[in-house]
Amino acid sequence: MSESVHTVTGMTCGHCVSSVTEEVSRLDGVTNVSVDLPTGQVTITSEHPLPLDDVRAAVAEAGYELAPR
Repeated sequence: MSESVHTVTGMTCGHCVSSVTEEVSRLDGVTNVSVDLPTGQVTITSEHPLPLDDVRAAVAEAGYELAPR
């Protein structure tokens, strides 16, 4: 199992959380997605490490961006 934590910018409500969760959950191997709205942190648990570009694309598909690291 692999866990990664990312910060997503622009989320302001429960709908935002749902959109990000739904898109990231579609990535191959993802077993759990947890979003903390106040901090923008998204914790992803997956069967294998996920390429950052894949996570970035899923977040973009939901209408948001990953914060620079």
